[in-house]
Amino acid sequence: MLQKISKTCLFCSLVVTSMWGQLAPEMPVLDPVQPPLAVEGLKVLVEGSAVFRRCFSGFTLYDPLEQETIYENDADKCYIPASNTKILTFWTAWNVLGDSLPALRYVIKGDSLIFWGTGNPTFLHPDLPIDSSVLMFLKNRPERLYFSTHNFEDERYAPGWSWDNYNYDFQPERSPFPIYGNVAIFRRDRVKAGFEVSPQYFAEKTAYNSRLKSSYPYIRRRIDSNVFEYNARAMSGVPFKRKVPFRSSAQLVVDLLSDTLGRPVQLVDAQGVRAKNVYTLSIPLPDTVYKKLMQDSDNFIAEHLLMACSEKLFGTINAKQAILYANEHIFKGLVNDCMWEDGSGLSRYNLFTPRSVTQVLNRLYQHIPSERLLSLFATGGVNGTIKSWYGGKEKPYVYAKTGSLNGVHCLSGYVLTKTNRVMIFSFMHNNFQFGSDALKVDMEKVLRYVAEHY
Repeated sequence: MLQKISKTCLFCSLVVTSMWGQLAPEMPVLDPVQPPLAVEGLKVLVEGSAVFRRCFSGFTLYDPLEQETIYENDADKCYIPASNTKILTFWTAWNVLGDSLPALRYVIKGDSLIFWGTGNPTFLHPDLPIDSSVLMFLKNRPERLYFSTHNFEDERYAPGWSWDNYNYDFQPERSPFPIYGNVAIFRRDRVKAGFEVSPQYFAEKTAYNSRLKSSYPYIRRRIDSNVFEYNARAMSGVPFKRKVPFRSSAQLVVDLLSDTLGRPVQLVDAQGVRAKNVYTLSIPLPDTVYKKLMQDSDNFIAEHLLMACSEKLFGTINAKQAILYANEHIFKGLVNDCMWEDGSGLSRYNLFTPRSVTQVLNRLYQHIPSERLLSLFATGGVNGTIKSWYGGKEKPYVYAKTGSLNGVHCLSGYVLTKTNRVMIFSFMHNNFQFGSDALKVDMEKVLRYVAEHY
């Protein structure tokens, strides 16, 4: 419990402080054993920041041990959270999926095996440890293979996504049976002519476009097809690697599966299959997937984990269903002031408050062993999206989730203090027209101050 100090004593203390000179706004020198004075230092750093005043800015600091808010500024206002949304997606997946993921649903009818997807994002994902369970299952079954998309009740893009980001690797499409991370990879590993394409299926769907001018190798997919165009710099020269989302469809899935499995896969409509006849192939859901979500802020993983939650709960794939369920059963009373539209935070329709985010983070802290929990978040100065920021001189002290869009930068997570206490915080900044580094500089001052004074 924070030490209680009367208003008179606090006034006297501040008067004495003023006799020794004005507190420096960059880093107030206050007694770390007197929390009320430490709060005054936070106010100076947060409310006195000229950078924070140039945008819509909110902050809250919460003590999970005492279960009380230490300090907040505009923390009840709504902000676009960007990838801070993944904190809610993570906790939803943790509760619904846990450490096991339904990877495939199927029925057997005579000499035919009809299967459909669950939103499983791990199948042949280029950046995840390979789990060959699904691949070997489909490859070795004696029946003829038929693929169905009857359970997919969603769209390739979530509400509020920018359509013109279709060519960027941070916005792969959503699909019921994701494969290869829903991206094609173009790469040249050494100085030479040409480049390689993976999956090889797309090699014949590339075309040179002399109108693509750029000083670096550039690959662009035609918006309405899976034809990939490249410029002159991609034809020869320095090594490069580009991930470009492909346009997903049921036909593309069967084509890719047929090519990968080395056996034919055909399309069928399995609408009306009775649940009692359905079998499930499940695979482990390791922390490496959750780390990819939280440390690298992988949008593809986020969207498909949320859809996998929907499929497990309702038998159909619809991210909004999972969100409605989570709001009612997982976050009830925590995020009433939020608007939640997708799993990744790419949607600008999302609106969260710093206060709500800290309450969700507190729920995580109360239910997941702290060592494991902190290992899932990006670590300041060590890994993930904050590898270049918030580094401790002796040991890490910030474990957090970033969130960035144009004019949006958020950071929410945990601060490990010098007294080995854990504090929960949330920064949200919106509507700025300058680089986010200026915000990070002043946020780092605040977080370092918290680490040193609590």
